Amino acid sequence: MKIRISLFVLFYLISYWLPAQGNWQKVQTVEDVCVAYPEQIKSIFFNLNLNYPGLDAVKKAFEANDVPLACHNLLTYYGKSNLVTKGLNSDSERSTNDADSILQDVYSFQLVSDKVPRLADGHLKWDYTGPQDDIEWAWALNRHYTTGNLLAAYAKTKDPKYAQYIDNFTKDWIISSWPYPAKKSSTAMWRGLEVSFRVKVWSQVFFQLWNTKLISPATQLLILSSLPDHAHYARYFHAQGNWLTMEISGLATVASSWPEFKDSRSWMDYAIQTMVASMKEQVYPDGVQTELTSSYHHVALSNFNLFAEICNRNNVKLPEYYTKTLESMWNYLALTMRPDGFGILNNDADLENTRSPILNVASIYSRPDWTWIATNGKEGVKPASGPSFIFPWAGQLISRSGFDADAQYSFFDIGPWGSGHQHNDKLNLTVTAYGRDLLVDGGRFAYRGEVANKFRKYATGSQSHNVILVDGNGQADGQRVASVPLSENLVAVTKDFDYGSGTFDKYVGLEGTFSQTRSMVYVRGKFWVVADQLKTDRPRNIEALWHWHPSNQVSIQKSGIAATNNDRGNLMIIPVGTTDWKVDLVKGQETPTIQGWYSKVYNTFEPNPTTIYSRQLKADDTFVWILWPSEGKAPNLRTEILSKDANSVKVIVSDSQKGHWDITVPFADSSKAEVKLFSEKDN
Repeated sequence: MKIRISLFVLFYLISYWLPAQGNWQKVQTVEDVCVAYPEQIKSIFFNLNLNYPGLDAVKKAFEANDVPLACHNLLTYYGKSNLVTKGLNSDSERSTNDADSILQDVYSFQLVSDKVPRLADGHLKWDYTGPQDDIEWAWALNRHYTTGNLLAAYAKTKDPKYAQYIDNFTKDWIISSWPYPAKKSSTAMWRGLEVSFRVKVWSQVFFQLWNTKLISPATQLLILSSLPDHAHYARYFHAQGNWLTMEISGLATVASSWPEFKDSRSWMDYAIQTMVASMKEQVYPDGVQTELTSSYHHVALSNFNLFAEICNRNNVKLPEYYTKTLESMWNYLALTMRPDGFGILNNDADLENTRSPILNVASIYSRPDWTWIATNGKEGVKPASGPSFIFPWAGQLISRSGFDADAQYSFFDIGPWGSGHQHNDKLNLTVTAYGRDLLVDGGRFAYRGEVANKFRKYATGSQSHNVILVDGNGQADGQRVASVPLSENLVAVTKDFDYGSGTFDKYVGLEGTFSQTRSMVYVRGKFWVVADQLKTDRPRNIEALWHWHPSNQVSIQKSGIAATNNDRGNLMIIPVGTTDWKVDLVKGQETPTIQGWYSKVYNTFEPNPTTIYSRQLKADDTFVWILWPSEGKAPNLRTEILSKDANSVKVIVSDSQKGHWDITVPFADSSKAEVKLFSEKDN
């Protein structure tokens, strides 16, 4: 009896002392975790299918009420899994310096670094919102991004300190997360995106570090105890749209990596059904995700692709629609790649390099044309079509002179507003040439925190885009999702030129009626002609905005021409036939309104030159701009409007050395677009 009492007292003291006194970090062994957190560990076995092949010894021990033995047997079972890897692949893009900072609890998210405080019991403060009080920072912390840095650092150095921090970090989060709320949440710990990202990281921690013996049995068991909660959240509280793809791929990760759970089969069935339905809902027939934001298209694509990989590993066949659409989404990413290997900067996108992802999948899909684009024609096979491409459902026209690194390239937005992460920027045009960004989108700046408080309205508004403001007002929200593709009357790609046209007529706080139709003709390998047809029911003040990349040296020349003076890669904006524009050049303006700022990636910003052409619009009128790129110094040009009416405008552009072009720019009939070149010999 005395011995039993002593054991009872010892059990009580250990149960109290370990978790309550901040000694959770000392919970390492199977026995430790069974004593410290008995209910959480028992829950593992209630959620497992103990009749799953290979779990006989686990079932026997658990039914005998020997939980520690059941745990030992379960870990032995997982140690034989074919998912356990012999080693880690080093990620050369991740810095060991970053990992060393993490060891000091210093984390960097969205280019903002800070030391996360620890509580009195030693746990990290998981709801810490960083130095700018931005919940996005806390969400990033709870996604366990940092584990990826530590895994890469361990793979490079084999220094156990990185794996040991992962062990402590993971254990810390799980213990701190109790109790599971079992309801839809937007807290730092429990939100759908964070749930999904975490389990994807945990699958690496659980299986890839198994043979290192640096992840403690206690942490391995705690992961197993938390996975059903993560799967439950993803199954019942997931979002829709792009978020759904991220969250459901997390559910599929749990179901495929740990098929021993009772509900794994139903989780996978639900995931397949939901992902196929989601793909049909959020991907247009031309392969573009409906948010129409390059970065978020890539996110959705990555998660659709991850789901396909999960299904392939488990010999689960997906519908042909799914695999074909997946290829179409990759195709969009390839065809919209800029000459420098980056994707489009539009809406809430970051300037993101897409070259490596496309090269990685080109061989999988047997698409040497993607390789050609991604290598600027150095490898692969030249695409049979192009070099310009129309995405009629997205309403995007990509114009280019070719696929070489110095190619001229433009992005023209004439489509719907988008289903999420939208900016009010229809008819925006951006231009790159000779390896340099020339005309740019303003970027997204930030969603929350100090940067967002200052710049978010500017980022999402028309003011940061190459569009027209009316009486100081920008565009209002537009049509979210297209029900039909663009009419063939509005777009065309020919051998010698591209044509696109769009109209917008909704402006914030504007009395009366006003509409802008912007038509663009790109003369391949030469220049762009932009015609703005404005219709109004009363006099207006209008401002035409042209935002330059910060690297450009810009000046205003005679006749209101805005031009760069770069060593290489230049552009002139020539207002044709109108000399009474008031032309201002601003950069980094804060008052009276924000203007002249650029954000390449989230949480960054810098001043950029912005040319503002302003004038009074007394009645309906049409204005024409020539955008002339050149590698070095531009030639002497003469431009003139030959005629303009309700249907079209005709322009002549003369180069003293090359000859002249007669160009017809229609406003609603692509068949009427025309480009004629007359050489000097013809003059």
